[in-house]
Amino acid sequence: MAYVPIDDLDKVTQNRYEAVIVASQHARHLNAVRLAKFQQLEDGLAEVDIEARKMTAVALRDLMEGKVTFERSDTE
Repeated sequence: MAYVPIDDLDKVTQNRYEAVIVASQHARHLNAVRLAKFQQLEDGLAEVDIEARKMTAVALRDLMEGKVTFERSDTE
């Protein structure tokens, strides 16, 4: 598993707690997509490519690379 420095998460969001919430929501989405692919594989519909890495690591990496967009509801 690739190491994501926690200190660098402050550069993407206002604080690391916000980054963890955004990353966890993205990881849930990625996991739902992966489970749907597993279901397709079980049904024999098609050959699918399934991500083997941990979804939390993928979500944090996506957040650091700017692939995840989010909007704050409490902007002042």
